[in-house]
Amino acid sequence: MTLAVKPQAPSRYAGTPRGRRTGPPWWFGLPAMLLFAFVVLLPSSRGVYYAFTDWDGLSPDWSFVGLDNFTAMVDDPDAMQAVWHTLVIAVAITVIQNGVGLLLALGVNAMIKSRNVLRVFLFAPAVVTPIVTAYLWRNLLGPDGAVNSLLAALGLGSWRQDWLGDPQLALWSVVAVIVWQFAGYSMVIFLAGLQSIPKEIFEAAAVDGTGPVRRFWSIIRPLLAPAITINLMLSIIGGIKLFDQVYALTGGGPGHATDTISTLIYKDAFTLGEFGYSIALAVVLTIIVAVASTGQYLVLARNERAAS
Repeated sequence: MTLAVKPQAPSRYAGTPRGRRTGPPWWFGLPAMLLFAFVVLLPSSRGVYYAFTDWDGLSPDWSFVGLDNFTAMVDDPDAMQAVWHTLVIAVAITVIQNGVGLLLALGVNAMIKSRNVLRVFLFAPAVVTPIVTAYLWRNLLGPDGAVNSLLAALGLGSWRQDWLGDPQLALWSVVAVIVWQFAGYSMVIFLAGLQSIPKEIFEAAAVDGTGPVRRFWSIIRPLLAPAITINLMLSIIGGIKLFDQVYALTGGGPGHATDTISTLIYKDAFTLGEFGYSIALAVVLTIIVAVASTGQYLVLARNERAAS
């Protein structure tokens, strides 16, 4: 007896492996995308519009001024100085913090008995709120703070300084505080990269008589490329948009010696009432972050592919 087989309609997945969809279910992300657009994109777009107005942040009336805010920025020495300070802080933090973090990671990765205690001790500052750390160091670096008292006790009274009140030292004191807090964070990322390197590679290098410098440059550095990329990206972006530590430590002073773009945005918006001008500064800050992070990523990604 022959059984009749009912013909079936062709499946939309015909020609593809069983159970595999032809495209991602993008509509699962639709609620999140709508929320993101409502909370971030729409306010940001409206904010960019205000950058071309003379709105003071309170008045219901404002007028369109075109590029006047941006041209005024170029002619404003405080704004240009803030841009320079922002770049100096970002570069200094990126270089010093990651250099110290890498050295710490190499140290605690060694087979020493106290390595676990050292890891916790060195990473601890990174979990403290930045504003708390800033207020703590503001007291420590004051004219009568613990740092100057310690220098006097060690017979180094001539080294006593007004660390946050001297225009020549204030900016670098801010950099030192940030490096102190987040070097342990960079250390953890480098340490994760170091622990992912097979031990057999180090053993083979030791058998070949490779020295520590050659071992680091030819073996460790290429294999740490992903960790280096992550750390450099986080450092440069965080340094460019730095605000809370600078404002808590110095308030942008003395004078404008430590003003960054972020602190100047805050002052112009909430102190001087120049809301349109402050948003123009924020637009410039966004462009700097986008250009710096994209350029850095392209360079690091190319180096990472070359190293692998």
